[in-house]
Amino acid sequence: MSTTLRKIWDFLWHSNSLASWVVSFIVAFILVKFVIYAGIGLILGTSYPIVAVVSGSMEHNGVGFDQWWDENKEWYEDNNIDQEEFREYIFKNGFNKGDIMILVGEEAKDINKGDVIVFQANTNNPIIHRVVKVSEDKVYYFQTKGDNNPESYEQLGETKISEDRVIGKAVVKIPLLGWVKIIFAEIIQW
Repeated sequence: MSTTLRKIWDFLWHSNSLASWVVSFIVAFILVKFVIYAGIGLILGTSYPIVAVVSGSMEHNGVGFDQWWDENKEWYEDNNIDQEEFREYIFKNGFNKGDIMILVGEEAKDINKGDVIVFQANTNNPIIHRVVKVSEDKVYYFQTKGDNNPESYEQLGETKISEDRVIGKAVVKIPLLGWVKIIFAEIIQW
């Protein structure tokens, strides 16, 4: 047994063959995907602890907060969100395609207006948007809106998100690191 393990170790770490590189990549992928990622998810209380932002729906297009607010305030003010309230929101300057977001599992009662959540929408992939309304009718419901979108989209299912569709709440942003995943996914789709 010891000899077999030593041969496998040497093959993975000391061999420069193409087969060794391929097997090492597969082993690393399996460890990251099913051990490290799952462990982080267990610690943070969500099945999606780390997500890459794959759209521009939360971008502020490189402008400062005041200019962004002037260009977008009508919808927010019509929905009882003023500039001072928005200034207090997490990620008040939005975030960009290619950013990585760290999520935590959160009880519905602890999700507030202004928080950014990932939820299962009426699409193949989850969506990450800002909560703009919270209501309670035996269960919690959330309405979200992408900061860069003109409105909340009913067809995406973001006007009445039940608490069981919430995957997690964003708490940390890591700029640009998500491009690795986006490029890799686009290569696979191609």
